[in-house]
Amino acid sequence: MRILIKNGRVINPATGTDEVLDLLIEDKKVIKTEADIAEEAERIVDATGCFVMPGFIDLHVHFRDPGLEHKETIETGSKAAAAGGYTTVFAMPNTKPVADNVDVVNYVHNKAKEVGLTNVSQVGAITKGQAGVELADIEEMAKAGIITISEDGKSVMNSQLYREAMEIAARLGLTVLAHCEDINLVNGGVVNADAHTTELGLSGITNSVEDVIVARDIMLSRDTGAKLHLCHCSTKDSVTMVKMAKDEGLRVTAEVCPHHFVLTSEDIKDPEDTNYKMNPPLRTREDVDALIAGLRDDIMDVIATDHAPHAFEEKNTNMKKAPFGIVGIETVAALTYSELVKTGVLSIPCQMNVS
Repeated sequence: MRILIKNGRVINPATGTDEVLDLLIEDKKVIKTEADIAEEAERIVDATGCFVMPGFIDLHVHFRDPGLEHKETIETGSKAAAAGGYTTVFAMPNTKPVADNVDVVNYVHNKAKEVGLTNVSQVGAITKGQAGVELADIEEMAKAGIITISEDGKSVMNSQLYREAMEIAARLGLTVLAHCEDINLVNGGVVNADAHTTELGLSGITNSVEDVIVARDIMLSRDTGAKLHLCHCSTKDSVTMVKMAKDEGLRVTAEVCPHHFVLTSEDIKDPEDTNYKMNPPLRTREDVDALIAGLRDDIMDVIATDHAPHAFEEKNTNMKKAPFGIVGIETVAALTYSELVKTGVLSIPCQMNVS
């Protein structure tokens, strides 16, 4: 089947392309990119006013499948990803059962192929059941096709156990995706710890909850040689430490989520609006400005969503009881575009619509 996409603004970083062009696609491959293609096609798409870009890759999603399908499934998550422009996603392992073995990895990969909308790469858990006590069989999962491991949803608090996992990851060429949260410092917090949230009467999560583990994980990466990717960075000191790691030549990368560079804790007006409960929490303007500067200066490498859906009845409660997490994979492109153009990180003219 031939598809002709006409009059879209084609942006392809790999080739340095940024101009209004037509694309001719045949059998799912782009065979021609030029202005005013006049060839016949079974389907013609008018992309006037739209960006036409390579498919996005999201390094951080929660598709909840298997076991938590009332929140999301591989099919619904894949549909949301496709709607947001994503063709590949990395699914975190905090499912039920946890993705800590070959059977779960194969289940996710096979189901994603059946759905056929998005490439889903399952992330393997670091410990069995994400209990933080015993390492999962990382080597067998690697043979089954995982290329990343993570304990996302929590950190591995046992540093020696985590070090052993990093040594295995370094030997196998896997990347460690790190959720940086010292659970002992959370102390019942539900939002950022600052003057505004204190006025709202909400218990706070300090920046040190993240920063302490960021520092530890970078040090363990240096010791083991493992590739370390820091998930959902939210604090100014995380940016500082990532820069220091890169200046030292360490194999460290980092991601920022749109909600962390678009919103601040000041945007929380209702202390019981659980839409604002996420982990890490929305931080202060000082942190947001540091994240944006980190993106602008190529310190922070990736924009990922941390797409984390929950059922309505789970979120429709009070701030203390509601689970952490928000959705975002369908809206990330528009949010990123509008915010980063406004702050000068991107220089794309604003008259274009995102599609």
